[in-house]
Amino acid sequence: MKITRFEDIDAWKLGRQLTQMVYGVTSKGSFSHDFGLKDQIQRASGSVMHNIAEGFDGGSNKEFIKFLRYSQRSCSEVQSELYVALDQDYITSNQFQQIYDLAGQAHAKIGGFIAYLSKSERTR
Repeated sequence: MKITRFEDIDAWKLGRQLTQMVYGVTSKGSFSHDFGLKDQIQRASGSVMHNIAEGFDGGSNKEFIKFLRYSQRSCSEVQSELYVALDQDYITSNQFQQIYDLAGQAHAKIGGFIAYLSKSERTR
């Protein structure tokens, strides 16, 4: 499938799912009152999809890859923040694992896209 807009990128779709899951757990219970952690993990999850979108219009593969790497870092940040949420009993072990795994999937998908872009010219 030809990518003509950032919404066509599978990694962006995973980032969107990740953001939905994070917003779902942060809007409930004690998590919703921990404004610092809630804000940080919401921003990090949103950054996964936002950096892909921003990089898509960067004009070159080199610029796009830079933003994709930012997106990968945001996946790792979400994973780290999940430990804080788990340790504070804001989320269950099951919620932790589901979101952690999705962040890992997004990280891997972005990595594959970086490898692809490194080898070829992006076409629209």
